Amino acid sequence: MTDTLLSAQNLAVFRGEHCLFSDLNFSIAAGEVLQLHGDNGSGKTSLIRALCTLLPIEQGEISWRGAALPAAREQYFSEMTYSGHSEAIKGDLSARENLSFTASLRGTAEASIEQALSRVGLQDRADLPCRFLSAGQRRRVTLARLQISVAVLWILDEPLTSLDVHGRALVEQMIASHASGGGAVIFTTHQPLSLDGCDVRSLELTC
Repeated sequence: MTDTLLSAQNLAVFRGEHCLFSDLNFSIAAGEVLQLHGDNGSGKTSLIRALCTLLPIEQGEISWRGAALPAAREQYFSEMTYSGHSEAIKGDLSARENLSFTASLRGTAEASIEQALSRVGLQDRADLPCRFLSAGQRRRVTLARLQISVAVLWILDEPLTSLDVHGRALVEQMIASHASGGGAVIFTTHQPLSLDGCDVRSLELTC
């Protein structure tokens, strides 16, 4: 077992007065993949947002490399990347420009942008404003952004949204490659993924 990256102890999150989940404990280490399961409304997205510090927790503690958040927030944010339901890309910018902006924030080499665009199949549409891309192509921009990220931990909420069968296979390959390279992935999806060779664990959300 490798060193623990992210750990959560006795987490509880509420929506209004309704408890989404409580007494939640888990951890993830380098090389591991954690899939979140649960019925609609069980709190999967809320947990994802809490792990990204976008939603407050009612009780418990989240730690990164043994240091509790929010004290470890700066290091955590430098080593974590989040991809949610929204693509969070600028429609007036091209795929290449969106990635260049991300690269400038993350300190990523510009050369890796071309490799990422090629891997996700956008090399021929790299200079089109993203508002002219299909929903699946915009989702591929977010996948390319993961490719150029230097983050150790990927947190992905429904990464298969709008993707066809080839896009699904790409997500599977990317997750497997990231984990085999020492990264860690936490994700939700309503569709099963083929992640043979990965150390995959499941977490069921109940309250």
